[in-house]
Amino acid sequence: MRILFNIGHPAQVHFFKNALLILEKKGHVCKMTAVSKEVSLVLLDAYGIQYDVVGSAKPSFFSKGTELLKIERKLYKIARSFKPDILVGGVGNAYIAHLGIMIGKPSIVFDDTEHAKIEHMLMDPFATVICTPSSFTNDLGKKQVRYNGYHELAYLHPNYFKPNPAVLKDLGLNEGDPFFILRFVSWDADHDYGHHGIQNKIKLATELEKYGKVFITSEIGLVPELEKYKLKIAPEKLHDILYYATMCIGEGATVAVESALLGTPAIYISSLIGTMGNFIELEEKYGLILNYNDSAQALDKAVELLQTSDLKDSWIKKRDKLLEDKIDVTAFIVWFIENYPDSFKKIKEDRDIPNKL
Repeated sequence: MRILFNIGHPAQVHFFKNALLILEKKGHVCKMTAVSKEVSLVLLDAYGIQYDVVGSAKPSFFSKGTELLKIERKLYKIARSFKPDILVGGVGNAYIAHLGIMIGKPSIVFDDTEHAKIEHMLMDPFATVICTPSSFTNDLGKKQVRYNGYHELAYLHPNYFKPNPAVLKDLGLNEGDPFFILRFVSWDADHDYGHHGIQNKIKLATELEKYGKVFITSEIGLVPELEKYKLKIAPEKLHDILYYATMCIGEGATVAVESALLGTPAIYISSLIGTMGNFIELEEKYGLILNYNDSAQALDKAVELLQTSDLKDSWIKKRDKLLEDKIDVTAFIVWFIENYPDSFKKIKEDRDIPNKL
């Protein structure tokens, strides 16, 4: 089988990297294409994945629209040469969905973002299959397939991720030293317009510094007062740092979920709370993420949690309970792609199939 992948966000590099490697080992021919956004190309290089750049992320609605046309034109040219049997994309990947219609091939999109209304409007009518976590709150109709997991488990499941303590030396830390990861985002994605996150970033950093070192990972430039906190490590090492962190606080959804699945207390600050099924489940069922739309309340809760002597151990236990409940998502991705369209039919006939992987 010839499989064409397209990624539009750094998180999707992580999401597909293990599946791509497994599929290639099984003899399938895979081709990766990428929209350049933040560190996506850096990650692809770090993992040794060959790729073709088809465009770049743009900030405004107009520029996004014109770039969409350019990206799809480049993808069409690549597809005519590569001749894929199946197309695969990540969250909101309208490019792959449209390409599937143009070349008459099935497109499979893995999505977990309910509030991305514009992306769903552009993608859903054209995609052949949309795979979502079981916690996904929206009903996308007959083409939707649900699996019992989260996107981040495709790369943070213990079957694939082993934390490397050597990364602590890069930051002048020893294992067990208290430190915090703060995550800031740009808020320029289509689904982020009109929303907000942390109201007072400087206060959050300076208050937490009383309890340990503070490191900031940010999609945007930092003001001078925060520049000293900037996390200076290779982006592929971020998950190692998140694993050993005392706590992660931020407005980035992906990093919040990653922290939770690594057993690190995660506090998510965003006006988007209540719109994403994975966050609802991770808070209400597993207690791994605490969601706030007010920075002051979030900071108070963080300080309260820091008074708990077994904080990290308690989060690890909750994470382990989650792992007992959820599937190996990479195994599901491989199974679904490799066996399509029979995999789609089997899930529709027996909803327990994804839970058996």
